[in-house]
Order: sequence, then C-alpha cells, then structure tokens
Amino acid sequence: MLDTDALLEAARAARGYAYAPYSRFAVGAALMDEQGRIHAGCNVENAAYPQGLCAEAVALGHLVLAGGQRITAVAVVGEGAELVTPCGGCRQKIREFASDEIPVLVGDMQSQRARFTLGELLPASFGPGHLK
Repeated sequence: MLDTDALLEAARAARGYAYAPYSRFAVGAALMDEQGRIHAGCNVENAAYPQGLCAEAVALGHLVLAGGQRITAVAVVGEGAELVTPCGGCRQKIREFASDEIPVLVGDMQSQRARFTLGELLPASFGPGHLK
C-alpha cells in the first residue's frame, strides 16, 4: 500500500536542503523502492549550469546506493503557479527503474496537487525492455 503522505513528506523535507543559489527554485523528490523504502533527494545547482543535479537524480543515486532495483512510486515537491513535474531527462532516468504504471505525485509544501502515471508523463517511452 502506497503511503502518499510519507512520500510527499520525504520530498518536502528534502526540498529544505536544496542548494539553489542561482535560480532560488528549490525542489525535493522522493522515490519508493520495491522494499517500501523511501529515498529522497534535492536539487543541487552549480555555477556551471549544466553541471547541476535534479532532485530526482539525487534521489535515484540514493536508491541505487541502498540496493534498490525498482521504483514503485515518485513524489516531487516544488513551489510555483505551475505544477513542478520531473523534467524530461528525469522522466527517462525514472523509466530505467520503473514501469509506466507507477504513480508520480506532484505537490507543494501544503498538499498534493496532482497525480500522474509515469506513462502519462512519458508516453511511448524507450526502456530497458527494448534492449533485451
């Protein structure tokens, strides 16, 4: 059973550690693995802009380091008028470890604002199955 509150709270907590001195756009992410463990990350900017890390990529590094092999749910938290969803690159990174059906929760510091599946965010995606 997916504990959406715990996943969103982990993303909110991670957002508090974001290093975003240039954009001032803090993002937190949390990934649930196949064992029900939650792995969180925040964005880490860099003066050489392309070298920064998205929150989802940082969380994915934590998941892999902990021995996780599958993502079963995602939460992303940011503040703004528009929904803060994973960027295209992070959608593909998540796809490497997840199926089209996993939930992707999008929230802010107060509430869940939307819920998608990965397949809705990255339709007709290319994944590991294409290389078997």
